[in-house]
Amino acid sequence: MYAIIETGGKQLRVEEGQEVFIEKLGVEAGETVTFDKVLVVGGDDTKIGAPYVDGATVTAKVEKEGRAKKITVFKYKPKKNYKRKQGHRQPYTKVTIEKINA
Repeated sequence: MYAIIETGGKQLRVEEGQEVFIEKLGVEAGETVTFDKVLVVGGDDTKIGAPYVDGATVTAKVEKEGRAKKITVFKYKPKKNYKRKQGHRQPYTKVTIEKINA
């Protein structure tokens, strides 16, 4: 059984027992999070929402919060002496999908 959920402005296909990295939720490690914006529930019989499936939820346990590896953003314009260097680390929340309720 799988589900497509919406969180952090993104859509993710998840299954039970799967570990996923999502946008930061601001929840402590060890707590339980429920996603109620379920777009599709698949398996033996597929349910497609309009836009969401009624009564469907996905329960997940928060493993940890962290920040991804640093990326370097470098802008420049040739022959104009314009250079800008900036670093960025995207915050994330690692969750493990426990139950898909459909």
